[in-house]
Amino acid sequence: MEPKQIREGYLVKKGTVLNSWKVVWVVLSDDGVEFYKKKTDSSPKGMIPLKGTTLTSPCQDFSKRTLVFKLTTAKNQDHYFQATHLENKEVWIKDIKSAITCLQGGKKFARKSTRRSIRLPSTVNLSELYVLMKDQNTGVKELTVEKDKKTFTHCFTGSTVIDWLVSNERVRNREEGLMLATGLLNEGFLQPAGELSKRAAEGAAESALLDQPDALYYFADSGFFSEGYSSDEDVIVKVEFRGAIIKQGCLLKQGHRRKNWKVRKFTLRDDPAYMHYYDPAKGEDEPLGSIHLRASVVTAVEYVPDAKKYDVVGNLFEIITSDETHYFLQAATADERKEWINAIQTVSKTGK
Repeated sequence: MEPKQIREGYLVKKGTVLNSWKVVWVVLSDDGVEFYKKKTDSSPKGMIPLKGTTLTSPCQDFSKRTLVFKLTTAKNQDHYFQATHLENKEVWIKDIKSAITCLQGGKKFARKSTRRSIRLPSTVNLSELYVLMKDQNTGVKELTVEKDKKTFTHCFTGSTVIDWLVSNERVRNREEGLMLATGLLNEGFLQPAGELSKRAAEGAAESALLDQPDALYYFADSGFFSEGYSSDEDVIVKVEFRGAIIKQGCLLKQGHRRKNWKVRKFTLRDDPAYMHYYDPAKGEDEPLGSIHLRASVVTAVEYVPDAKKYDVVGNLFEIITSDETHYFLQAATADERKEWINAIQTVSKTGK
């Protein structure tokens, strides 16, 4: 029987010979992981059998890459993959773990349902807890804090996290809450902001997360940023990043000059309405560019001027900004294209 395809999408992979990180198209089946140089390639660059393979996450082999997980084969070969954002990492890890477990037990792959209310930290579903904590009405309240001559937005204190866990009966006491919150930090759901919390997360304190009112943290997928008191120009640039993240993921983008297509990671924010795009292999320190979406027009298209036919696989859409700049993008599937268009249309109408 042909292997059952479970999931496919873009991930960043570390080379097995060279240390470079490159974007690849990854296909997970019930017995292995195949990776391709391009989505349109007919044969993979490599295949990792899942039988006897172990998955390591979080993987702390690379301090500056927080979204990495490792697959170690039965022959002790290590393969490192990096997701583009937190939710992306979680769905890949969940499906790979399930595939390995099913393969070991001689069962067919099946996604297990998760429990909604689990109080014990050892069995709690961190992904579901993260969603609850981010709820705008009942979750942890995000604040703007001035500290050490810096302004931190969309953040909260370590004490606030523990207070929320206790008051919502997710834990029985603050000590148990500290264990659970440290798990959220270690898995990347929470991120440290400021020197105090960063030192603790790097191992300079007894607990990775501090139950303190002056230790600052933020949700991994939020509009967090910090800025010092600097020139007006710096502040204007950083205003672009103040909006909460509405959607993120990888798309193919056509270059304005060479007209070639490259995989870029896009982050869509509202209020103000911006899309920033990055090289997924290099991280998010500095975006390659930004698209101001206020009053822009986005539509599905079937044709792109100056595009080579073999570079276009469909699911195209175009963004025309208020200053008449045209951006051509390709989604991996028709559903993904529809989701991006709907999200961008909403933000372009409501965002500043």
